[in-house]
Amino acid sequence: MSASRTVDVAVVGAGAAGLATAIFLRRERPDASVLVLEGAQRPGAKILVSGGGRCNVTNREVGPADFWAPGSGFVRRVLRALPVDATVAFFAELGVELHEEELGKLFPDSNRARSVLEALLREVARQGAELRCGARVRRLARAGDGFELETSWGTIAARRVLLACGGRSLPKSGSDGLGYELARSLGHGLVEPTPALAPLTLAGEFHLALSGVALPAELSVNAAGERPRRVRGSLLFTHFGVSGPAALDASRFWHRARLEGREVGLQVSFAPGLDLAAFEARLLALGRERPRLGCLGALTLRLPASLAGA
Repeated sequence: MSASRTVDVAVVGAGAAGLATAIFLRRERPDASVLVLEGAQRPGAKILVSGGGRCNVTNREVGPADFWAPGSGFVRRVLRALPVDATVAFFAELGVELHEEELGKLFPDSNRARSVLEALLREVARQGAELRCGARVRRLARAGDGFELETSWGTIAARRVLLACGGRSLPKSGSDGLGYELARSLGHGLVEPTPALAPLTLAGEFHLALSGVALPAELSVNAAGERPRRVRGSLLFTHFGVSGPAALDASRFWHRARLEGREVGLQVSFAPGLDLAAFEARLLALGRERPRLGCLGALTLRLPASLAGA
């Protein structure tokens, strides 16, 4: 089907950002026509797979340091405009109550990502924004005071365009880098992207026998030219290396340093909050109290036995 339309605002992408954008636009400007264009046949694919299918909506604490440019005034303005409490209230208004889990993660009480997507879609419809799936944008160009979008659904004229296409994290969901191409076509400069939440592969065979072992840890990414970046959280050993929240959160610093050609190393502490001297002091004290325990026995008191043995 082809069509020719003129709208006030075209939102490219019907993921969490695109759907929320449409909702807030219509709430602020109910007289504006808002059209959400989604290239896939169904919206919200990444919402459905996030948080292991339960959708980690947000965190209890979100600050500028959680973003790539922590000193950016833009980041601070965005966080002030929609702080965590306002986010929680927004979803409660949509009928999605949230609860807090480990490390401050906020999940829907239903523990179903689909309930989050369905609530957003209901509110988009209630606010009067139009959602069109199967409408992949092929070209975006300036046209007079607005823009022209050539899509698989037809040509659309829009006074304003918002790109909410996602990155390149999950191409089969639609996050295949289209947004970068569209932004560049309009003359925007971009910071070269790197993976931000990726597992880390390890050389050697140390980790092979530990596959499936998870425990609290602190990762320190030591890149030349900057202070160490420390990340705490659960670490999961896998057949290829390490995953889990700690590894995923640390990966952006590793990848950025590698992209920029800087030397980078990774250290892990299985005693978060203790430095090497403090941990050694505890082991020595334990050795004095229980001299027959041995090094392996002492480590097993703090670590999974398989990890202590390795």
